[in-house]
Amino acid sequence: GHAIIAHVLPSLDPVRQISIIPSGKALGYTLNPPVEDKYSVYKNELKEDIAMLLGGRAAEEIVFGDVSGGASNDIQRATKIARDMVTVYGMSEALGTIRYAGDHGDDEVFLGRDFSSGRNYSEATAATIDEEVRSIINNCYERCKQILTENIDKLHFVAEFLLKNEIM
Repeated sequence: GHAIIAHVLPSLDPVRQISIIPSGKALGYTLNPPVEDKYSVYKNELKEDIAMLLGGRAAEEIVFGDVSGGASNDIQRATKIARDMVTVYGMSEALGTIRYAGDHGDDEVFLGRDFSSGRNYSEATAATIDEEVRSIINNCYERCKQILTENIDKLHFVAEFLLKNEIM
């Protein structure tokens, strides 16, 4: 799923290698190293990154009609990108061009941090942040499923090849 999404979406780097050989906590990998240095991040590129991260989960759902816990790290990474889009990069139409993350990020803990100072926004804003993150993830996931459904023959071809050869 990851490889098909990376191949189809225009801002993603080309796929160099795919493997189903487990390595560490990963059940396999899709290698698509950057072809050039990038100095900034753009909203559409980030959305395409999220879609690629969700490609394995979407492929499971489409092919098996069920999902496993194998995509947990991909989901974690996709959620971080979406949350950064909303709270750090000001890429939310609902919240505007405002930074909502703290100075050290919302999920980092440092020695000497003032734990008495909480976030600098209301519960209503926190709920809007959560909804914006959810919306980005859901839209990317639906786009991912659409692409994989449209390319189901390629998905099956890649899967069958990998089952026989382990690396493509």
